[in-house]
Amino acid sequence: MMDKLVRTVEREGIVEVVLANPERRNALSRAMMLELTEALRAIGGGPSRGVVLGAEGPVFCSGHDLADCAGADLDAMRELLSLSARLMLTIQSLPQPALARVQGLATGAGCQLALTCDLVVASSEAAFRTPGGQGGWFCTTPMVAVARAVGRKRALEMLMTGDPIDAATAERWGMINRVVLPEALEAESWDLIRRATRGSRRSKATGKAAFYAHVDLSDAAAYREATEVMAAASQTPEAQERMRAFLEKRGAVYADGPKDPV
Repeated sequence: MMDKLVRTVEREGIVEVVLANPERRNALSRAMMLELTEALRAIGGGPSRGVVLGAEGPVFCSGHDLADCAGADLDAMRELLSLSARLMLTIQSLPQPALARVQGLATGAGCQLALTCDLVVASSEAAFRTPGGQGGWFCTTPMVAVARAVGRKRALEMLMTGDPIDAATAERWGMINRVVLPEALEAESWDLIRRATRGSRRSKATGKAAFYAHVDLSDAAAYREATEVMAAASQTPEAQERMRAFLEKRGAVYADGPKDPV
């Protein structure tokens, strides 16, 4: 039997959910997303008061596993990106507050995963990135979470440049709640989730649902649009070249732009 890709541990009525595939930089493979969604749905239907989403290893999450994407046809990419959207919507539909504890790089769909959580505490060594802006496959579905976390100009800077945003900048931009020293990350995360889960569980669930219902247009509608765009874009030569180059550990070469760094 394969080792689980996601571990869960409960303490003090709060469930810690840990991405446990550091050898693959906790990439959101199809298997990882299915397992994570199943774990979160079980938590949502249970009695716990909150969720802390963390990860093993130096990288929080490297985004979609491009081994699942390279060569996949349009229907397969629609299914994969729809699965990702369901994961993100599952987090927002949880009745419990969900906090991301980010210890390292959160890139692409990994950035999307962190920013989709209600609260984010990051190590000073963490960074957030949507690399599609400098490659051949724009980060359209991660854009949904980024655009809801920061203002338009900063979101577009991040999305179009593909540059990493360090934790201090992410805090200044309002993407995350706070940045702390690495040795304080766990304690600060638990302090915030304890305070965020005080009071009536039902009241908290009602308030969280009301927040997401009114703060913007429907996330589900946004994900439907973004999923179709990103799935269709996966079929372009540029996207396929970027995926192959990543898997072959070389710089991608584009007909319509400069070569990627390795």
